[in-house]
Amino acid sequence: MNTKHNPQLTRNAQRLRRGMTNQERKLWHNFLKTIPLTVKRQKVIGKYIVDFCIDKAKLIIELDGSQHYSEEGEQYDRERNAYLCNLGYTIIHYTNLEVERNFNEICSDIERKLIQYF
Repeated sequence: MNTKHNPQLTRNAQRLRRGMTNQERKLWHNFLKTIPLTVKRQKVIGKYIVDFCIDKAKLIIELDGSQHYSEEGEQYDRERNAYLCNLGYTIIHYTNLEVERNFNEICSDIERKLIQYF
């Protein structure tokens, strides 16, 4: 497992933090930013950048756009999820559409997964 620091990934993560999608911005500002745990946005883990990470709970939250549903995107996600799970993380995925249509349910789902850490 290569966990060496990659300056290019750090720059990409910083760029992604500045340019969050509407759905990421909504979840961040209206929920994740308010919970009593540290949530990191666009965190570099190994050779990957994850949307949101709550280290205390070893939980990663991913918001998936359409690129995740191509054959190539699904294969990339399988490899990425396997790598992150091997590090002890649990990964939960929500689609951008779910964030738009079922925001309160997503927040409740995340809260249920974190309640023991509050």
